[in-house]
Amino acid sequence: MELSAVLTPAPEGGYVAFNPETGTTTQGETVEQALTNLAEATELYLEEFPTTITARSLLTTFQVPEHA
Repeated sequence: MELSAVLTPAPEGGYVAFNPETGTTTQGETVEQALTNLAEATELYLEEFPTTITARSLLTTFQVPEHA
């Protein structure tokens, strides 16, 4: 099953990884470690809470005005 992953740099270093289809979140020191941890967390989540995922999330960008 192919799912989405959103990775953001963590303030303390490393990355926070989030799967929008299930809501699972984890972290890792590297991108690869964060993705590995996210796959494991998501697999465990789906074992406990089986669900049918019919569509992948769409990642895009938007703008907001900057305030000085």
